[in-house]
Amino acid sequence: MKVSIKKLKKTITNFKGKRILVIGDLILDHYIFGAAERISPEAPVPVIWANKENFVGGGAVNVALNLVDLGVKVSLCGVIGDDHFGKALLSLIREKNIDTSLIFTDNSRPTTLKTRIISQHQQVVRLDWESKEFLQLGVNSQILKRLKKDIKIFDGVIIEDYGKGVINPYLVEELVNLSKKNNKIITVDPKEEHFDYYENVTALTPNLKEAETAANMRVRSKDEINLLGEVIIERLKPKALLVTMGDAGMKLFLEGGKIYHIPTYSLEVYDVTGAGDTVIAVFTASLLGGASFIEAAVISNFAASIVVSKVGAATITRRELAAKMKETEIKVFSYKA
Repeated sequence: MKVSIKKLKKTITNFKGKRILVIGDLILDHYIFGAAERISPEAPVPVIWANKENFVGGGAVNVALNLVDLGVKVSLCGVIGDDHFGKALLSLIREKNIDTSLIFTDNSRPTTLKTRIISQHQQVVRLDWESKEFLQLGVNSQILKRLKKDIKIFDGVIIEDYGKGVINPYLVEELVNLSKKNNKIITVDPKEEHFDYYENVTALTPNLKEAETAANMRVRSKDEINLLGEVIIERLKPKALLVTMGDAGMKLFLEGGKIYHIPTYSLEVYDVTGAGDTVIAVFTASLLGGASFIEAAVISNFAASIVVSKVGAATITRRELAAKMKETEIKVFSYKA
């Protein structure tokens, strides 16, 4: 199947000025770097001599950061705790000119914090501070009240579900209905345990493992991947299902039975951290920029190939995307279910 490079580049220029609501779990990623020079006399564990630390946004925050670097205007909706790390996360978000007026403070839960201790480029341990409980009814109601008031200002909505309690069935049902009523594109980066929440959205963007878990299937061949996609499309009825498959590329399933395979464009993979965040950010921005589902998937595949060549949860720019397209042959294979 042929895809026009000219159309793809035009789509990228259309990112600028679009406004997207990103709703989901806000995470503060904390990295402590150091060297292990001896074993502790207190227990058989290494003693890390810490010499550097870094705080970055994770979860829904990383999706927002990807969108901002693409020229999109972003509002973040989620919950933080009334604590030091919540204030740190808010400060980090505001530095990027992301709207925080839809971020709520919940005194009953901590800010989700993931601390990774790294020694000689090797992760030694990860410490998580979090609550996985669903939001209290009062907080849910506050969020929905504001969304009903503000939904018209957004061009599209991204649900970023990391299973930390913000994304719950009541909130999703109301948000999907609200988005459809106002003709807004709504895409979901799903948590596998929560797939049943996401009926009738515009698009789902799981990785292969998440899709397997959701459909209770284990894929052993390429043909079975097609069956897996058909099962999810039939069950949840999204307009599109984009399954990311690592070095095997992506598969796009559309209502009506069309299936497309886009091979990976990546030559070197250094780190897949945050690649799913980049995919849903670029896929959604592309749809809003006038792309078809297949064109949006191709652009997302280019974006993924760039971001996995970087270390850590990285972002990309429109210039990087355009440069990648210039140097790469586009291949798309189509099937009929």
